[in-house]
Amino acid sequence: MVVIAGCVLICCVVLFKSYSLVSQTQGKVYILANGKALEAYASDRKDNIQVEARDHIKAFHSLFFTLDPDDKAIQVNIGKALYLADHSAKNIYDDLKENGYYSGLISGNVNQTIAVDSAVVDISQSPYRFRCFATQRIIRPTSITTRTLLTEGSLRNVSRSDNNPHGFLVERWNIIDNRDLKTENRQ
Repeated sequence: MVVIAGCVLICCVVLFKSYSLVSQTQGKVYILANGKALEAYASDRKDNIQVEARDHIKAFHSLFFTLDPDDKAIQVNIGKALYLADHSAKNIYDDLKENGYYSGLISGNVNQTIAVDSAVVDISQSPYRFRCFATQRIIRPTSITTRTLLTEGSLRNVSRSDNNPHGFLVERWNIIDNRDLKTENRQ
């Protein structure tokens, strides 16, 4: 009887310990990156909304303003950027295209890059208002122009997709300031 009672007691302790170990590890996911195991935690979207909003703004501006003197590359970047914004970005794109900005980039062999310095997002009420501060570099065959860029708009929640992984849509986007800071001659 003592042996049977001991076996039952050991089985109960083993079951309890294995159940608690499974419960403890069930909420963890490990990701293997470059030969290292990293632990990932699940969280609600509201915990990361500030970070996701800033990244969405940076991605949109990078796609819209990073341009090479290649018509297909411009179309691809602008196409991806327009998935992240409403008609206000499309209107600015159409104005630039109509004024010959993109054809001037191609014919002049001009590269344009952007570095987003900061994106300030007010998440106190939806849609979330933002301001983006960035620096543009326009590289021509003879010179490099550095420009300041200040834009504003708002972010509306939409469903996530492959084309819009953060689930935001830039609305009422407007360029407030875009002026030359300096121009250097290339040698």
